[in-house]
Amino acid sequence: MTFSAPVKAMQYLLNHAADLEVVISQDNFADTNLELVSDILAGAASFSEDILAPINQAGDLNPAKLDGDDVIASPGFKEAYEAFVESGWLSLSAPEKIGGAGLPTLVSVAVNEMIYASNMAFGLCPMLTSSAAKAIDAHASDELKATYLPKMVTGEWSGAMDLTEPQAGSDLGPVRTKAELNADGTYAITGQKIFITWGDLDCADNIVHLVLARLPDAPAGSKGISLFLCPKYEVNADGSLGARNSFKAISLEHKIGIHGSPTCVMEFSGAKGWLIGEENRGLACMFTMMNEARLFVGVQGVAIGERAYQAALSFSKDRVQGRVINGEPGAAIIGHPDVRRMLMETKTRLMGARAICMATAAASDLALSHSDKDKRKAAHIRETLLTPIAKAYGSDLGVEAASSGIQIHGGMGYIEETGAAQHYRDARIAPIYEGTNGIQAMDLVGRKLRRDGGLGMNALIDDLTDISNMAPKDLSAALNAGIKTLKEATDIILKSDEADVLTVATNYLRLAGDVVSGGLLIKAAANGEKAGDPLAPNMMNLARYHAKAILPQSAAQLDFIRSGSETVFALPVENLADL
Repeated sequence: MTFSAPVKAMQYLLNHAADLEVVISQDNFADTNLELVSDILAGAASFSEDILAPINQAGDLNPAKLDGDDVIASPGFKEAYEAFVESGWLSLSAPEKIGGAGLPTLVSVAVNEMIYASNMAFGLCPMLTSSAAKAIDAHASDELKATYLPKMVTGEWSGAMDLTEPQAGSDLGPVRTKAELNADGTYAITGQKIFITWGDLDCADNIVHLVLARLPDAPAGSKGISLFLCPKYEVNADGSLGARNSFKAISLEHKIGIHGSPTCVMEFSGAKGWLIGEENRGLACMFTMMNEARLFVGVQGVAIGERAYQAALSFSKDRVQGRVINGEPGAAIIGHPDVRRMLMETKTRLMGARAICMATAAASDLALSHSDKDKRKAAHIRETLLTPIAKAYGSDLGVEAASSGIQIHGGMGYIEETGAAQHYRDARIAPIYEGTNGIQAMDLVGRKLRRDGGLGMNALIDDLTDISNMAPKDLSAALNAGIKTLKEATDIILKSDEADVLTVATNYLRLAGDVVSGGLLIKAAANGEKAGDPLAPNMMNLARYHAKAILPQSAAQLDFIRSGSETVFALPVENLADL
């Protein structure tokens, strides 16, 4: 199960689709240049290919184990984590003020895609640590920041977020975990949390949990939830580790995939915690963490899709079955038109989803760093608009890519030896966690579209129109048709009632993803051609495939969007089981 990082594809998109040079031209990134970025990508490729990929299957076959009160990581994971920390990969895009390298999130997206593709189960730990550190930096007291951030930024201490309870999943309003004020100003946290990714491990010296809990006099529902920092080990005044806190993993979930990532049931028994942010504002604080995590879950989808694609491509070059049209006897199945179609579809879609994730990251960087206030605001709107698309579109396509990978393997893909099945099992969680993709679609049409009357989406459509004007004639015509479809779908969403909008939200997100990804691939091809990039003809071929095979699918989504909720709710509930 080898892995080869797609560095050329990443660099091409960074240069010609994601506006890397615009991002690093900002004062915040004055020390970042194209040569440095190239060196970082090369280093990340080597680390992913040589250190993380070789232990991927071992993690799948030998899941993390609970040993007494401690979780023991899969074979090789502890050593790999130590190498990861020593190499400084976790601190890549953390701000310099908290000890990070201060590089753009755009670069981090490319690096982390390699990490997730090489070993998705491993990559979840640093992802959560990075996101937890961002939440602490944004909302915690200076004392808590000074105590925890330095070692979290390096990865010496890991992070976890504890939201879910048996009765509180996507809807966190019913959270029951209690927080009671102690005499010293800390809080005693009591309750049970489930589905806690990397909730315990033997790889890091300490684990910093961000826990949602309810104060005794808190309002009911989501407006009464607060956020608390609970370390596995308390930290002494001199920075050394003290007593173990009173919480632990009491069991590990048996999952269909990402076996190397321990998913814990955590029991808090009066554990000492520190309030982060204001009382009853925990969800707002947690969303700082979750919004970044959602982008990187989209990156995970692209990553595992890339891993599955590479396995399928390699298999198709060796497997011999049937007579290949216009091929010599014994020619491999890659010569079969349908196999070639599946490979082309997968590669094109993954490239488009990768471009969306990069565009989201670039908007995030510009929202924080652009010298022009109005452009910072516009970039923030773009980031928030693209985030649910990046998460849902990227993770959905990861599952589709893994499924196509099994199909290309045929019967060999349905058994475990080839590894194709593991890719599908690993990919399947991404559309679920960090907010299901249905929730992402609801967020897109509700908070991100209807709340501002479509201003953010219309600005994106204007940019797509600019791309169309620079494209070759055939690509321009296809993109214009997609833009027209997206405009009409947006108008329908803005004018329809809530039931209709929520019914077709997923279709709208998919439509938007298809059109935006097509536009970004055309932009990459046209810009690369203009710059004389030798890889531009290859990108142009992908853009043309997208224009002919993927962009036209938006019209089918529009037909359903026009129908609203009537078609979905026409069949009575009692007849859903049987006519």
